[in-house]
Amino acid sequence: MNPDRRPIRELPDELVSQIAAGEVIERPASVVRELVDNALDAGATQVTVRLMAGGVRSIVVEDDGHGIPTDQLPLALKRHATSKIANLAELESVATMGFRGEALAAIASVAELSIASRCEGDAHAHRLDARSGELQPAARARGTSVEVRELFFATPARRKFLKTDATELAHCVDAVRRHALARPDVGFAIWHEGRLVEQWRPATPEQRIADVLGADFIDGSRPLAASFGPLRLEGRAGLPDAARARADQQYVYVNGRFVRDRLIAHGARSAYEDVLHGQRQPVYVLFIDIDPQRVDVNVHPTKIEVRFRDGREVHQAVRHAIEAALAESRAPQEAAATAPQPAPVPFTPVTTWRPMVGGEQRGLGLQELAWLRAEEPAPRWTTLGAANGGAAGGPTTAVLDTPAMAPVASTSSPSAANEPHAAAAAPDDAAWPLGRALAQLAGAYILAENRHGLVIVDMHAAHERIVYERLKRTQGDAALAAQPLLIPATFAATGDEWATAEAQPEALAALGLDVAPLAPGVLAVRSRPAALPDADPVALARAVLAELAEVGASRAVQRARDDLLATMACHGAVRANRTLTLAEMNALLRDMERTERADQCNHGRPTWRQVTMKELDALFLRGR
Repeated sequence: MNPDRRPIRELPDELVSQIAAGEVIERPASVVRELVDNALDAGATQVTVRLMAGGVRSIVVEDDGHGIPTDQLPLALKRHATSKIANLAELESVATMGFRGEALAAIASVAELSIASRCEGDAHAHRLDARSGELQPAARARGTSVEVRELFFATPARRKFLKTDATELAHCVDAVRRHALARPDVGFAIWHEGRLVEQWRPATPEQRIADVLGADFIDGSRPLAASFGPLRLEGRAGLPDAARARADQQYVYVNGRFVRDRLIAHGARSAYEDVLHGQRQPVYVLFIDIDPQRVDVNVHPTKIEVRFRDGREVHQAVRHAIEAALAESRAPQEAAATAPQPAPVPFTPVTTWRPMVGGEQRGLGLQELAWLRAEEPAPRWTTLGAANGGAAGGPTTAVLDTPAMAPVASTSSPSAANEPHAAAAAPDDAAWPLGRALAQLAGAYILAENRHGLVIVDMHAAHERIVYERLKRTQGDAALAAQPLLIPATFAATGDEWATAEAQPEALAALGLDVAPLAPGVLAVRSRPAALPDADPVALARAVLAELAEVGASRAVQRARDDLLATMACHGAVRANRTLTLAEMNALLRDMERTERADQCNHGRPTWRQVTMKELDALFLRGR
């Protein structure tokens, strides 16, 4: 036997606990998370967290729960000792926050820990010191207090990796914030260095979200509630305008447990695909209720990862729930808040095609866009060309449709009632949420007036969304037309690309792509979508194959089809510097009010903005 070879031996219990602590306890926030989990499992209605030096010097978590019986206090500090599960069947359907029995033992191995607890009916509390094992009487009301001092004192190398006190405090606050969102029936308070940092009193779920994330989050999000078989989803989905540069306001809960799951994140992101601009990150709070037997929470010691029995079911449920919440345009909702909904007004289709002038068609460019009201009120504003009886293609500067230099009639004058524009002064906001078109600005924007003030519309972005949604409805699940290539494009394929091309020929054909093996390790692209005649067939094929491998055939086909339709909509939408008549502008506004996701174009840019009368008055110092 080689004398330099060490024999196999059992590790000491203390070293085993310290190794396990490396997975469970990463920083002070990990301690806070585990201790708050235990407090909630104990039936607490109030949880107080007290920190010193960001939690590095001291962490105290107090609750008013059921408490721990005195004779069980020493057992609570042993590894894998818990009251929450007793067998494998209970593990597979666990509904408590903690269940592994690792937290207290792991914390005690890397810090100084003591527990003081009192049950209902006890004469007084008892305090147990984890290091010495000494048990002595203590004073406190019913519940439990866990004190952790000098975190990582036994492992100095780990302590060097901690950040500043302010950073560690922020992580601790975020850990409590996650619990607070899921348990609005429980009060939470966080103290640091004797100063109250955050406090959330018991409230309704909606009020708790507002208290934790702020009123701006409520204003910039929409509620969602949906059921998909065994799943139920609730929460709020942030509007695209509220998206952030970082994914720091994405809260997902599965059966009340905060989790980070790539599957759910991908489903949520896919719901925002064609309404977010660039790499902006959506904000949302999702509560997913599912049968505990359909989800495995025993994936990682931190309990922040889960595994679903049917991941596709969860992915689709999240995507469809958020899409439904975002579908309705913001304009009708804002109008409904200020005016009652009138009886439906019939629409009459009107063709807006114009003769070709100078090689460019006038008007909106798509016949199906123009749906004008049968009786449209007389506009208060018109173009100079129309006001002077000129051609429709004249200048687009807007002027008041009244005689020049006419005296302004007093509101008390009898003739004011006969003023032809008096009735049109205040548009019917319930019928026309985006108001009445006034003029076209710089060939790119439509100016409209509604009850709130001025509406500014990017006409190309708005029309692009309208055409895109219409194409999606008319195209449905039909395969895209293919354009055969005179000379097939070949490329050296990876193993994944080769396997995907062989396994998904129907999905590729539905997208107008014919990708087939040509030689070992070589694929040939024999056709591409007719809607993209200038696309690089090899780059397009590789992108689609990668998408098929990542998200599956049905979702990849749908996403690729939407991308192609978005490109078609962009090319088919009305362009800048196209002169529109007032009737065409109003037709565009009415179509926006009826189109889903009309607040953003296909690329996520906003299509319209509201400037309120209060903001306009502030610009000109009115009322000051």
